This record gives sequence, C-alpha cells and structure tokens, in this order.
Amino acid sequence: MNAGLYYATIIFVCLATVVIALWWLYGYRKSKKANSLLNPNNLNEESSVKNSEESEAVQKAIQNFRMSGLNHIFSEEELELIHYDKPSQITGILSYFSTSLFDKNNLDDVLWDIVENCISHLHLEDCVIYILDNSKKVLIQKAAFGNKDKGERTILSPIEISLGQGIVGQVGQSGEYECIYNVNYDDRYVVDDISRNSELAVPIIIDDKVVGVLDSEHSQEGFFNEHHILLFQLIAKLTAKKLSQIDLKNTSNITNDDVYFKELHFLMKEAKIYRDSSLGLESISKMLKVSSKYLSQMITKLNGSNFADYVNKFRVEDAKSKLKNPKFSSYTVLAIGLDSGFNSKSTFYTAFKKYTGISPKEYRSTTFETQ
Repeated sequence: MNAGLYYATIIFVCLATVVIALWWLYGYRKSKKANSLLNPNNLNEESSVKNSEESEAVQKAIQNFRMSGLNHIFSEEELELIHYDKPSQITGILSYFSTSLFDKNNLDDVLWDIVENCISHLHLEDCVIYILDNSKKVLIQKAAFGNKDKGERTILSPIEISLGQGIVGQVGQSGEYECIYNVNYDDRYVVDDISRNSELAVPIIIDDKVVGVLDSEHSQEGFFNEHHILLFQLIAKLTAKKLSQIDLKNTSNITNDDVYFKELHFLMKEAKIYRDSSLGLESISKMLKVSSKYLSQMITKLNGSNFADYVNKFRVEDAKSKLKNPKFSSYTVLAIGLDSGFNSKSTFYTAFKKYTGISPKEYRSTTFETQ
C-alpha cells in the first residue's frame, strides 16, 4: 500500500466514524424526546408543573383581591406591613374577621365574635377584651375565650383593672401595646384565672382615644412575636371600626362586597371550582376566608339569586359548551353533566331546562343540526 492510499484510508475511516457518531447522537436525542413524550411520568411532571404555575397564578390573583378588600379599612402603611409579613395568612384571617362581623350590630356580639375567632384562627390559649368605663376609669372584661369562658357567652369571675394598673391597665393608659416575653420578671403582671408566662396587650383606639384593650396570655415563654403583634394591631383597628359604627348607629358593612364577589367570580371562571360536585357554601367560604352567612347574603344581594342557582348557572354554561363541542361527541349527555359539576341526572336536567328551556339532549341535537 502506497503512502497516498494509506492516508486516504485513514481519512475515510475518520469521516465514517464522525458520521456514525453524529447519526447515533441524532437517533439518541430523537429517541429521548419520543420517550419523554410517551413516558407518562414525564407527562405527569410537565402537567404537574403547568398545574402548579396555574395554581400560583390563581393564588396570586386571590391575594390581590383580598388586599383590595382591605383597602378601605387599613392605611397604606398597614397594608405595606401585611405585604412584607405573611400576606396570605394575614389577609385570610382579616377577611374572615371583617365578614363575620358584617351582621353584628351590638357591642356584645362584636366582642364575643372577635375573641372566639382569635382562638380558632390564631391557635391561642386565652383571649380577653376589656372595655373602658370612663366614669370609673377602669377596664372591664367584656368577652373572653379560654378558661375565662364559662359558656353561653358569660365570663367566669370577671375582673376590673384600673387605668395604669398591671400590663393591661398600662396599655389602656398609654395607648401603646405591650409584648412581655416573660411575665415572671414583670412586677406589673396581674394573675387572672391562672398564671401564664407571656402576654400581649394591644389598645383599641377610636378617634385617638383608648376605648378598650385586646389581651392574650400564653403558657409558653416568649410565645408572642412580631407577627402576633401586627395581627393584634390590625384586629384591634378592625374592632374599633366596627364599634364606632355601633356608636353612630351606622349599620353599613365594614366589608367591600364587590371585591369579595369578584374574587368568587374569578374562582368560578378561572379555577372552575363549580366542577366539584361536592362544592357547598361552607367549602367556598373557607376558600374565600369569609363567613358562610356573609357569603350567602352577598350572593343574594349582588347576584339576585341564591347560592345553588349561582353555581348551577356556571355548570349549565359549562355543559352547553361541551354539548356543542365535537371533541365531546363521544361523551354521553349524562357524562358531560357530571363532568360539569352536577351530581345526578335529575339535578342536571332540571337545572339545564330551567336556564335553557330545553333538555340537554335536545340542546345537543339542535346544535349539531345547525352545524
């Protein structure tokens, strides 16, 4: 073999090797791509990512709605603090507080609702609201939850604290909150039902005057933190706003009904929560962080219909869309009704005929005849 042929052979082998390598790489990538499309685990992962992104978008929109609903109650500075603390948790709690108070128009109902909800939503051991008696210059326990609650909204051995006396009395006098890490090192601490280790007391202020104190104690040393302080201050302001309405005999809501209704409508249109056949007033009120009684009355007021009719309208529109969609031609009429959120054939047919005047089967036949 001469030198020229030798080098030509070497070059040919090298080129062949490169071609084979490139062909293998192309085939590998193509196969990998195909496997990723066919592999249900990968599809599930992609679907999961997409669902997660959609869920985050929905949650962000809900958060914006809730912040809008609090605009007319709290200042920009307070809303800014909410934004940098735990916005989702705080707005949820405040939304529930404000809506649970919407139908309360006397002092006792408002105060008892506040302390009961403080316990259930903030997981506190104890919560007491004191109201100032100006004539005696004392703070009187008006509502309590925990050991002080003897049932039927009555307080066990209610106490009175003079302004300046104890931690609560000091807050009532100064108008400034007190957060005590360990009350055992504070001579001002007044034992009520039992001795505890930490305490948070926040003033309730109307027109720059202290009218009461929101107080909580806990057995854990250092239990209360900046998050609790912010929440208590916001709840105290919410309480003050409601109490001032009662004093003025103003029965208007402290809530922004339009904002909550828009949030509900958003969940229906975008998240399509109506497709859940078990959806009820209680489950939606938990999603919106509002009281179920408020939700029911809000729907009636702003939509002119009851809760069931409001939800069923969305389900009927969803079913109509599917009945005329060729992609669902293989579905039975009943399957489409169940897929749209109805839980039985009878409720589906009854609701559908109520809003369209014809049965789902007739609607599908008419639609395909005109196409």
